[in-house]
Amino acid sequence: MAWTPFPHPDPAFRYTPESLQQAWPGLHAGDREAFPAQPALVQAWIAFHAGEFERAARLGLDVGVNGYAVAHKAICMYTYYLEANDKRRLDTFECVAERCERQQQEQPDNPAGYYWHAYALGQYARGISVMKALAQGLGAKIKHSLDKAIRLEPLRADAHVALGVYHAEIIDKAGAMIGGLTYGAKKEEGYRQFQTALELNPDSAIARIQYARALRMLEGKKKAAEATALLEQALRCAVRDATERLDHDAAQQELKEEQQ
Repeated sequence: MAWTPFPHPDPAFRYTPESLQQAWPGLHAGDREAFPAQPALVQAWIAFHAGEFERAARLGLDVGVNGYAVAHKAICMYTYYLEANDKRRLDTFECVAERCERQQQEQPDNPAGYYWHAYALGQYARGISVMKALAQGLGAKIKHSLDKAIRLEPLRADAHVALGVYHAEIIDKAGAMIGGLTYGAKKEEGYRQFQTALELNPDSAIARIQYARALRMLEGKKKAAEATALLEQALRCAVRDATERLDHDAAQQELKEEQQ
């Protein structure tokens, strides 16, 4: 399979091991990953931040389970933003989820194994339709993995974003009553998760984008101005690597669609 190249290569996204270590706290405020000890993983993260997602994935997978965090982040960001083929998207997210289940057995205290499991299953669910996924029991698996990721690393802002998305999408598709009674989904709890994420990672564009989507999904025109303001804030967030550039593009596209 040929991977689509990252469309905005930029020398500013090309870190050295030294500059990566200096920039690490800002780049990883969302996932709270520790700076890697293994040189191969440093190179994998350098490739990831530069938008060389295929190289990052291969370097991470070559290391084995200790490389799954960078490999899965590279694979998921690539697939979410750049993979156009629907079948490949579904197959890829399913594959990541399965590998995360193995990781959970080997590294039960590693929050990355639960977070990327939930993320991949969530994207898979969206691909087959959320209601179909709920009927297959995927909702409970996603919620369990996100809760576990947050228990292991309460400061992982990205997991709070994902939990906010979980509440919003279930209520949107199943309705407030069924969503609440059957899946424990609550609108206000979803909003609280987004707010927590922004407190933990104030410079997060993706937290603002997902919060704006949730507001539009659940409130419609009533919260349109608030959603627009969040997207405009996302455009002002720092762009320090390839994924943040793709987040910036997503915010720009959503604002454009709002204005049409």
